[in-house]
Amino acid sequence: MNYKLIALDVDGTLLHDNHELSEENKDSIKAAVSLGAELVLCTGRGPVSTMPIMEKMGLSGYVITHNGAVTVDLKTQKVIDQFPMDAEGLQPYVDYCREHGIHFDVNTAFGLYIDKADQMTPKMRSMYDEVFLEPMNLPHWSELKEPVVKFSAFGDLETMNELEKEWNTWNSPFYMVRSGDFFLDLMHKDASKGEALRRLAASKGIARENVLAMGNYYNDITMLTFAGKGIAMDNSPVDVKAAADEVTLSNNEDGVHHALEKFVVGVK
Repeated sequence: MNYKLIALDVDGTLLHDNHELSEENKDSIKAAVSLGAELVLCTGRGPVSTMPIMEKMGLSGYVITHNGAVTVDLKTQKVIDQFPMDAEGLQPYVDYCREHGIHFDVNTAFGLYIDKADQMTPKMRSMYDEVFLEPMNLPHWSELKEPVVKFSAFGDLETMNELEKEWNTWNSPFYMVRSGDFFLDLMHKDASKGEALRRLAASKGIARENVLAMGNYYNDITMLTFAGKGIAMDNSPVDVKAAADEVTLSNNEDGVHHALEKFVVGVK
């Protein structure tokens, strides 16, 4: 199969657990691109912490960010597609997090807002620094100059499991998805990695059978099932593996490299 669009999740897929990009993955991606494929990173991260990875690989094109809520053209650094949320509809979730001491952040395409940004703990500061983000103080909804596209709650595994169970009982107008063991995200009801990838492929005239996608977590399932070839990493939960067509090696074993060699680069 001639894959024209390759969609890669970032954390737990493209990068090792230490957040490093291996030379093996980088070289295989460049080889795939040289054969005519276009790479798009499809991640729960925002554009600010995703674009440097593309630049590190010397690639242009697009990044699908915030779990599909925002697609950005790297050349212009402009939003070309997004799913704005009803920000005021998030107030009950904000209230719940504040009442229960659960950390949360509110994301616009390029902005990140939290409570008391000037009082972050060193641990919290380190978490945001790791992905090149500088949180700002969350203002009143009416003062935000850009649409809200994602709301994220953070906590230990037990806290997030309980939070997901609780919020699943609410009559929510939002799409809720786990983007990691310690993260629970809310977005517009139509936003997902799969839908954003479908819309990008359609805009470029690329059929779904010519799309290959790789991911490792629940927020990747929609793009794995949309793509003509959906590949789960070996470090994926069993439900994610079940949704995929193939399973490759883990992210720490350069599963991206091995899958690209098997299905793209090594195909004659």
